[in-house]
Amino acid sequence: MTSTARVPAAEITGVYGALVKTMSRRMLGEVPESAGILWHHPAVFRDLMSIGAKSKKWHRLDADLTTFASMAAAAEVGCSFCLDLHYFMAHNDHLDEARAREVPRWRESDVFTATERRVMEYAAAMCQQPVAVTDELSAAVLDDLGAPALVELTAMVGLMNATARMNLALGIRSQEFAASCGLPPLPAHSAGSDVAAAGRVAG
Repeated sequence: MTSTARVPAAEITGVYGALVKTMSRRMLGEVPESAGILWHHPAVFRDLMSIGAKSKKWHRLDADLTTFASMAAAAEVGCSFCLDLHYFMAHNDHLDEARAREVPRWRESDVFTATERRVMEYAAAMCQQPVAVTDELSAAVLDDLGAPALVELTAMVGLMNATARMNLALGIRSQEFAASCGLPPLPAHSAGSDVAAAGRVAG
């Protein structure tokens, strides 16, 4: 697959680099190009990985809702790398991959509950410019989830929004991790953004 990255990947070296490569191959089957790109600044790479690892220890929000919200945010911003990676992770974590597959077109899909749709609407609204979360939407999600889960949802979406925009700025695109699991293609994003290419991330 032809690289679209705007920064060439650096060689990942050193003891920590060896650990990064080992863990990447164990989790993904390969070392993603994005790791080499961020390796130009190992402290940035390490701290971003630390934040991601710490967020996985938050458990006030249902795991499927976390996946749906993260993917909805990625779809809204247009990050095919993020979408593909989360679809792959949903498969590996034995989450509801059939519905995760539908997230890029959640507005038209009929497979989600009312709560799931509100969570994805909240995630998408957070990623708009300016932020489009209304009092009514926030109150509805608060009623659905409770305050701790709403705070966790907001933090998760905020992290995904930042990651997705960073990937787009650096030219990081899907590496078809999902295809390595034989997963069916993701549907195209209904809004027709840059992530329309995500319809090809897994096939």
